[in-house]
Amino acid sequence: MQRFILRRTGQAVFTMFLLSLVVFLAVHVTGDPGIELVGRQAGSEEIAQVRKNLGLDQPLLVQYGRFMKNISQGEFGNSWMTGRSARDMLLQRFPATLQLAGIGLALTVGVGVPLGILSAVKRDTFLDLFVKFFAVLGIAVPSFWIAIMLVLLFGAILGWLPTYGRGGPSHYILPAFVLGWGGIAGMLRLVRSSMLDVLDSEYVKFARVKGLSERKVIYKHALKNAVIPALTYGGLALAWLINGSVVVEVVFAWPGVGQLALEAVQRRDHAVIEATVLAAGLTFILMALLVDILYAYANPRIRYE
Repeated sequence: MQRFILRRTGQAVFTMFLLSLVVFLAVHVTGDPGIELVGRQAGSEEIAQVRKNLGLDQPLLVQYGRFMKNISQGEFGNSWMTGRSARDMLLQRFPATLQLAGIGLALTVGVGVPLGILSAVKRDTFLDLFVKFFAVLGIAVPSFWIAIMLVLLFGAILGWLPTYGRGGPSHYILPAFVLGWGGIAGMLRLVRSSMLDVLDSEYVKFARVKGLSERKVIYKHALKNAVIPALTYGGLALAWLINGSVVVEVVFAWPGVGQLALEAVQRRDHAVIEATVLAAGLTFILMALLVDILYAYANPRIRYE
């Protein structure tokens, strides 16, 4: 197990290095920030002076070395538009996104797992058909469309819920539901499929033959094994909820990391773009590493050579 953890940690570090290289090159081919800062009507000498002040006149290899040095120190540089530290801007916005993602994950697990179990136990009933229809809608319907429809219905027409900004508990209902719906759909489909496989297994049939109650068969024998794939999905779902909230944050004007990333892209603020993308990539990499380790401990039948 120790060798597996070390190997996966090394792979995670290498993946993060590749991500940093891709992000650095990508933001440098999208345009010249010197022009964005002084305007396209400025003279070439003024643009050249701005690029020199920002260090953009140096070779890419030198710029990348400086970029990696800053990352190793936990820094991403300063925003070219505001002059503030990109790290501080990211940390300021992160709690809002984390709160929204936490509620979305609670909905994903708290709603998706019970619905998946219920759908598998009540296979081919009306309830099963309704749950499958709900899951298909959650996967197929774009989140931005759902968000806009909910804003129109509960905000503009009924006036029941706030649809703008971050405030009291009522402000979390609509964005958290939109963010978590896709996760709920994926979770319940996965749990349903796993439960159906387990319920048809020999050891579950044997438990029923022994005279165990159906409740004990489902929750003590079947669910224990069926929930292992959900563990993998749940860990990655948290990373997806944190990083996939751009659409939700834009529609509901939520002051989170997704909104910050969009603003940085629109202004070509390289430091902030790099900070948000690398933070998103690091979240996925760390969650994938954690899920792999937990998966091995949760299922002792798995052996990593």
